[in-house]
Amino acid sequence: MRVLVLAAALSASLAALAPPARAQSGALPDMGSSAAQQLTPQQEAEYGAYTLYQLRRYGMLLEDPLLEDWLDGMGHRIAAASDRPEQDYTFFLLKDRQINAFATLGGYIGANAGLVLAAENEDEFAGVLAHEVSHVTQRHVLRAVERAKKDQLPILLAMVGAIIAARGSSDASDMQQAAVIGGFALAQQRQIDYTRANESEADRIGIQTLARAGYDPIGMGDFFARMDRLSRGNSGGYTIPDYLSSHPVTTSRISESRDRAERLRAEAVPAATATTSKTPLLLPSFVLTGTADPGKQGARGPSQFAWARERLRVLSAPSANDAVREYELLAKAAGGKPSPAQRYGHALALLRQGHPAAAEATLQDLARAEPGHLWLELALAEAARAAHKDDLARQRFEALLVAHPQNHAVSLSYAIALNEMDTREAGRRAQAVLRPLLATGGFDALLQKNFARASVLAGDEARAGEAFAESAFLNGRADDALAQLTALLKRDDLDYVQRARIEARIAEITPIALEMERQGIRPEDHPDDA
Repeated sequence: MRVLVLAAALSASLAALAPPARAQSGALPDMGSSAAQQLTPQQEAEYGAYTLYQLRRYGMLLEDPLLEDWLDGMGHRIAAASDRPEQDYTFFLLKDRQINAFATLGGYIGANAGLVLAAENEDEFAGVLAHEVSHVTQRHVLRAVERAKKDQLPILLAMVGAIIAARGSSDASDMQQAAVIGGFALAQQRQIDYTRANESEADRIGIQTLARAGYDPIGMGDFFARMDRLSRGNSGGYTIPDYLSSHPVTTSRISESRDRAERLRAEAVPAATATTSKTPLLLPSFVLTGTADPGKQGARGPSQFAWARERLRVLSAPSANDAVREYELLAKAAGGKPSPAQRYGHALALLRQGHPAAAEATLQDLARAEPGHLWLELALAEAARAAHKDDLARQRFEALLVAHPQNHAVSLSYAIALNEMDTREAGRRAQAVLRPLLATGGFDALLQKNFARASVLAGDEARAGEAFAESAFLNGRADDALAQLTALLKRDDLDYVQRARIEARIAEITPIALEMERQGIRPEDHPDDA
C-alpha cells in the first residue's frame, strides 16, 4: 500500500516541485496564466526525469532490457502518429500489479504491470498508451500546474515527507502513508474538475492517434468496458483499479469510444490511400499497418504482446514460487494446453526458481517451433548461464550479437551474464559489449550500473567511478553522484578528455544537488543503487 500511495503522490504532486534548472534562484518557477509559459520544455523534462529517478530509487520500476525495448518501440510508434511527434517521450513500467497508467511533465509516461496483465491484446494496451500520450500532446499536465499553484506548498511537503519521513522508525510505513495522504487527497480534489473536462478530449485525440499508428481503435473502448466490469464486481484477482480514480469510466464514455472506433474503421480504407499531414511518413509500412516485419521474427507487432505480458507476469510476481504457482493455475484454466507464450513464461519462472534444466527443455521445444525468435534465444542463453555452462552461454550470446549487433536487450543481457562470471576477462568483454551503447544510453540506469561493474572487473577504476556516479544520479542521489565525481578529480591517472568530461558533469549536477538539498531531500543508502 505504501508503494501505491507514494507512486500516486509522486505523479499527483509533480506540478508542485521546483525544477532543478532554477536551483540557484531558491524559488519555485513563476506561474503565469498561460500553461505554455509556466515551464520551459527543459524544465518539463527535468520534472519528469526527477520523478523517474525517485521511482527507481524506491525500487518501483520494472527494468528489463527486453520489456523496455518492447514498450519503447510500441510507445514511440504511437507517439510518432500523435499531434506532437516532435515531443520527447519516455515510457517506463512499474512492478505494481494495480491497474494504472499516468502521464507526467516532459512526456514521461508510466504503466503498471497490472495494466498489461489486465489487457487481452495489444490493441487494448495501446489504447491506454494513446490516451496518456494525448494528455501530453494536449498539455493537460501543464494545465494541472496552473490549477494547483495555490496548493504548491502542501503538495510539495507531502511528497518530500513521503521520501524522508520516519527514517528508522518501526512504523515507517504508516507514517510515510500518513505524510502522503493529506497532500495527495488535496491534489486529487484539485484535479477532479479538469480531469472530467479533459478525459473526453484525451479519448477523442487518443483514439485517432491509435488508428493512425496502425492499431485497431476498438481496443480503447474494449479496455474501458473491462474496467467498468471490474468496478462493478472485483474479479480476476485484481483490486479495484487505481486507473478508475483518475480515469473514471462511464457508459457514455464506452459507447462514445466504440462509436468513434467504428467510424475510424469505416474510414480506414480510403484514408490509407490519402496522404495527410498527420501520417508519419518516415515509419516503415509494417508499423503503419500494425503487422510484424516479415524479415524479423519477433519484430514490433501485435503478436509480441503475448510474450511481453508473460515475461512481465514473471518479473512482477512477488517471488519465483508465486510465479510458478500462477502458471500452474493458468495451465489448469487452459485445460492443460497453455499457449506458447504461457509456456515461455513458465520456463522463465522455472529459471528464476533455480531449475535451468527444466526451463531449457521447454525453451528448446518452443525454439524448434519458432526458430530465430529473439526472446526465446535470449532465454536459452540465460538458461545456459544459470546452469553454470559459461562456455555455452557465451557461445549463444555471441551468436545473438552477430545476428543483432548493438541491440540494447542483447548487449545488456550479455553484459549482465558476463559480470556474473566475475573474471577480469569477462569484465573486459562486457565493457566492449556495452561501450557502443553509452553514446545514446547515458541515462540508462541499468546500463550504467553494469558498465560500472564490468569496469571494476576489468581493473578500470576511473571509468568505474564515472559509471557508479551516473548510476547514483539516475537513482535520485544527485549529491552522492557529485561527491563521487569530485573525488575522481583527485586521481592523478586521468587523461585530459576524462577530466574534462567529469568537470562538465559536475557542473551539470551541482544545481540539481543544491535544489534537492533545499527541498530537504537527503540521500539514503539502497543496496541496489550502485
